[in-house]
Amino acid sequence: MWKEPSAGIALAAPDGQPLRLPQPAVVASVEPGSIGAELGFEPGDRLLSINGRRPRDLIDLQFLVGEEDLVLEVEDSGGALHTVELEKDLDEGLGLAFTEALFDGLRQCNNACPFCFIDQQPPGRRRSLYLKDDDYRLSFLYGSYLTLTNLTAADWQRIEEQRLSPLFVSVHATDPELRSRLLVNPRAGQLLEQLRWFDARDLQIHAQVVVCPGLNDGAALERTLTDLAGFGGGPWPAVLSAAVVPVGLTRFRPDGDALRPVDRACARRVVAQVEALQERFRADLGSRFAWLSDEWYLVAGLPLPPRGQYEDLPQQENGVGSIRAFLEELDRATTSLPERLDPPRRRSWVVGRLVAEALEPVVERLNAVEGLELVLHGLPSPYWGQEHVVTGLLTGSDLLHGLRGQDLGEALLLPAVMLRQGEPVFLDDMTLEQLQSALPVPVALLGSAADLVTLCVGTPDRDP
Repeated sequence: MWKEPSAGIALAAPDGQPLRLPQPAVVASVEPGSIGAELGFEPGDRLLSINGRRPRDLIDLQFLVGEEDLVLEVEDSGGALHTVELEKDLDEGLGLAFTEALFDGLRQCNNACPFCFIDQQPPGRRRSLYLKDDDYRLSFLYGSYLTLTNLTAADWQRIEEQRLSPLFVSVHATDPELRSRLLVNPRAGQLLEQLRWFDARDLQIHAQVVVCPGLNDGAALERTLTDLAGFGGGPWPAVLSAAVVPVGLTRFRPDGDALRPVDRACARRVVAQVEALQERFRADLGSRFAWLSDEWYLVAGLPLPPRGQYEDLPQQENGVGSIRAFLEELDRATTSLPERLDPPRRRSWVVGRLVAEALEPVVERLNAVEGLELVLHGLPSPYWGQEHVVTGLLTGSDLLHGLRGQDLGEALLLPAVMLRQGEPVFLDDMTLEQLQSALPVPVALLGSAADLVTLCVGTPDRDP
């Protein structure tokens, strides 16, 4: 008999004793025309319970509001309590967005990886930069990576009951001793048992391997990818894909960590090794399965693979094929470029130095339009101490340092990936407003290749 998954926390224990409840879900916005709007929800309202249960997070909330008959307990921004009863279609939402995804607090990391980027930052920045997220719910909701080392028996039960799949797992190594050493956590050695747990329940993961030269490359990397591929076959594979990314090291990392940066020789070895494994996996699994992030090819000085070799881009959010996807999007956005612009215009586009060479064909294509001059600035990051850096790690101070004295034309085109999602602030806490006030030209944000084309050759009303 099918057992409905449980969701939320009852407002009182069966014996009548009070429970420690999650915080209420605070409404951030209300979709116009939605059930929530019709009920009179406003930003700041606090959702206390749904059918007598307090949601722990957005996952619980989605389960609870999926019912046809709901009883909502709400506290408005003035502190007044309301009980709302309604009937709706099954699985129809309320049209509410909330200020947080987790109402019972963030599960933080219990590992001590020496290559952790969080520990390679300077002190004194905003608090959120130092939170070591290792929460399986955020992995399910947003694709963030976790290690599985901090899960309780109740967490495993919830993953199974609510079918929280796929999750995104930082593997780094499958050898138990090596993974425990890399994560500085004895629980890290249980990974293969955990993968068998996923496999037995038809639950799935995407895997990630951060390669640290001299530690988990070479034979260790081959073992890791081969072990993961062992869970990648059949009609319902437990491991859907594996991304291989290079370790990122900054000038703020602790002394004596024994870590080495990836250089050109190392990058070429890893590319050759993984590409050979891809051919083997394609023969065995029907997919290349293991994917190299774009940085490997850029550091190695090798051309990026053609778009077809990335299949359906299963690890694009991890930097695998993101440049190829951008170039493909650009092809669609430039099918009908004008022959000339009148009056002429000059734009500057800033990216990380590591990716600049790969984007030169974009600049050449747009500059073929008579009257347009697009200048690409590939910048290093003095802030992180990296000469070759990806675009998303450039900080406000890097931009001011690298663009000082440059002729930026009439506008600076800035990839939005440099800014915190939902907030115009860089990784060094400089705000977009502060950057703008220090530059002699207006700044326009780019979210896509289509934005780039529009801001270069679009109609005057889209000019920055």
